[in-house]
Amino acid sequence: MFQKLIDYFNNRSVLILGFGREGRSTYDFIRKYLPEKQLAIADLRSISLDDEHVELWMGGNYLDAVNHYDLVMQSPGVSLRSVDIAAKTEISGQTDLFLRFAPCEKIGITGTKGKSTTSSLIYEILRAAGKPACLVGNIGVPVFDCLEDINGKTAVMEMSSHQLESAKASPHIAVITNFYPEHLDHYNGFEGYVSAKLNILRFQTDRDFLIYNPDQNTEEFFDLAAVKAQKIPVSCLDGDKSEFLRKLTGLNERLKGKHNHQDIFFAAAAARCLGINDRAIEEGIAQFKGIPHRMEPVGVYSGIMFYNDSIATIPASVTAAVEALETVNSLIIGGMDRGIDYSGFLRDLEASGIENLICLPDTGHSIGRELAGKGSKMKIVFADDMEKAVSLAFELTEKGKICLLSPAASSYNRYKDFTERGEHFKRLVREFKG
Repeated sequence: MFQKLIDYFNNRSVLILGFGREGRSTYDFIRKYLPEKQLAIADLRSISLDDEHVELWMGGNYLDAVNHYDLVMQSPGVSLRSVDIAAKTEISGQTDLFLRFAPCEKIGITGTKGKSTTSSLIYEILRAAGKPACLVGNIGVPVFDCLEDINGKTAVMEMSSHQLESAKASPHIAVITNFYPEHLDHYNGFEGYVSAKLNILRFQTDRDFLIYNPDQNTEEFFDLAAVKAQKIPVSCLDGDKSEFLRKLTGLNERLKGKHNHQDIFFAAAAARCLGINDRAIEEGIAQFKGIPHRMEPVGVYSGIMFYNDSIATIPASVTAAVEALETVNSLIIGGMDRGIDYSGFLRDLEASGIENLICLPDTGHSIGRELAGKGSKMKIVFADDMEKAVSLAFELTEKGKICLLSPAASSYNRYKDFTERGEHFKRLVREFKG
């Protein structure tokens, strides 16, 4: 079923670059079908592996391994911007090879925000329509993990910029939700980040579909006229919504706000490309359970409604969540500084109606200081850690209103990822003793 992929590995010297979840998945796949093939693994961290057919490159110079092999399986998040790639070396990854070799229908979803919700909605709609499907990719399941059971299924693939970086093929249906500045440290700027994501459409043909957001200035990011796929614009503007689309926005309490409505419209458009009827679309949206850490209700404690939006790592996501929830009284912000411009965000915060701004290191502290220096009408308080932030939230938030964790920054200065940050927040809220 995927013999061509096995042969592709067998006929080349292979380096697995990065040994996290996806790197380990690649290793397990190759070992299952090529148990004695000589492999190499490179990682900044120390690796312990009982395999006599593996050469290990570990530590600060691990990238030196790259040009010693024919095929480099680059794990998401490993940056090669400082490496001069030799002509003989092919940079690839699971997403690239899955798109090229997996014998199934493929729907790919990318964008700065909304891709997890859109992907999950499409998956739920496919299930409601009785179409076998798998939900894989950046949502937490490496695409190689579903290869053995892919025959006859549709692969719904959430695609990050990192996963698309080396792609040399595109999915049959491509969805681009939006573009906002993110991962600028990885790509040395916004242009490189957008370019990586655009691999989702670069290799499409006139038999394929591109679903995109015309509410953004599309031409700022790519030449729409040069796209070969059939183009389907999906707008969130009120005047562009049909009666059916308006109906969809009222089917699910977890999908509040225009940004979530846009994701609903993307999912419906993708489903229609596959000939799925309106009833299945409605059913799939109605049974959607929500994305963890995205406007996730934590519960009501001491009369305060707490929401966990740890996945909000850029200002636009925070603004969208505040607008959707409407009664946010206290907002917890702050995380790792990745060079994002927060000037517009400061204006949005001041106009938001939020009364209490609880600021965490590092970006929260700098935003709070700047707002305070401008005479902000909000009560601005500073916390050194999440424990203090939650304590301040209970102290300051008006009963009957919302405290929202929506950081507008990544978590890597204090946490492994946004999931760990969100879980910590939820635990502290639930266990708070006062």
